[in-house]
Amino acid sequence: MRYGVAVFPSKQLQDVANSYRKRYDTKYAKVPPHLTLKDPFEMDEDRVDKLVNHLREVAQVANPFTLNVYKYSSFYPVTNTIYMKVRENEELLSLHDKLNSGLLENKSEHAFVPHITIGQEMNYDELSDVFGRLKLETMNHEETVDRFSLLYKLDNGTWTVYETFLLGNGK
Repeated sequence: MRYGVAVFPSKQLQDVANSYRKRYDTKYAKVPPHLTLKDPFEMDEDRVDKLVNHLREVAQVANPFTLNVYKYSSFYPVTNTIYMKVRENEELLSLHDKLNSGLLENKSEHAFVPHITIGQEMNYDELSDVFGRLKLETMNHEETVDRFSLLYKLDNGTWTVYETFLLGNGK
């Protein structure tokens, strides 16, 4: 089965992201706006209990962090993707590292760039037009994140939450 680990931001930020995603994100209906902490991976269902225990351990030692979205950016020319850029901070990077070590250690294809996708698989002209406008907009959103979720992919391609984990035991 295919799994992933992500943070879901506040409804306020999800509404902003969805105002773009409805038009520009081909995966709009498959998963809500999110910050990916662990890229999708395959795991046998008989190992999920071990995975959940590992994620509980990570959550207990990780601290809540500030999610600061401060501008729009793009992964062009690697992919035709537009996203809301999330400012890196020690707690976020530490959580990412912990979620990509031990049981879940693997070599990622790309460096970790904290972001919330708002458009993907766009043609070049659309990407240029939309990103050209978004670069001129001011973005300054800040919230505290105190949890992350383990997701799994359904047969129809939709992602759903398997379990949510409070950071630092919710302290």
